[in-house]
Amino acid sequence: MSTVDAVDLGRRRFLTATATVVGGVGVAFVAVPFLKSWSPSERARAAGAPVEADISKLEEGAMMTVEWRGKPVWLLKRTKKMLDDLPTLDDQLRDPKSQETSQQPKYAQNAYRSIKSETLVLVGICTHLGCSPTFRPDVAPADLGPNWKGGFFCPCHGSRFDLAGRVYKSVPAPLNLEVPSYRYMTDSRVLIGVDPETA
Repeated sequence: MSTVDAVDLGRRRFLTATATVVGGVGVAFVAVPFLKSWSPSERARAAGAPVEADISKLEEGAMMTVEWRGKPVWLLKRTKKMLDDLPTLDDQLRDPKSQETSQQPKYAQNAYRSIKSETLVLVGICTHLGCSPTFRPDVAPADLGPNWKGGFFCPCHGSRFDLAGRVYKSVPAPLNLEVPSYRYMTDSRVLIGVDPETA
């Protein structure tokens, strides 16, 4: 092999290696944004993330709303009277024992549909067509009748729910309001979107 051939062969190897490196870098520059586009955006990750609610200033009989996964979540601090009235409504309700398991976690499948009886946590969306019911804590108002002991009324099609989010019979909504997964971080801080068992 002549000296010229040896130089050409060395130059050829150098140029091939350089082209390979430059090509690899180019592929990486194209692949990284492409692969990154497959993962959810910051906004999408935040939409599904757990939400913390401070209920320390929530007075008895009052309700607050937080947003979780783009839905309103209600936190209601029930009074003793509200809790005492719940069992008296069972015969008027479609699912008084919360047997439809898809509507609440196992730990909220009880008479109060909550971890702590005094604090109710509900997704504020009607199970009929997705309207947001209004909180109607007033007892026996003229428009809801003498048997109304407080609850949630959906103005879209007239569905009614008691103060545990249980649906009344003979209304369009087929299911109780949903209880999201949640846990207590402290006595006054609730984390919505996380089960106590997985915390």
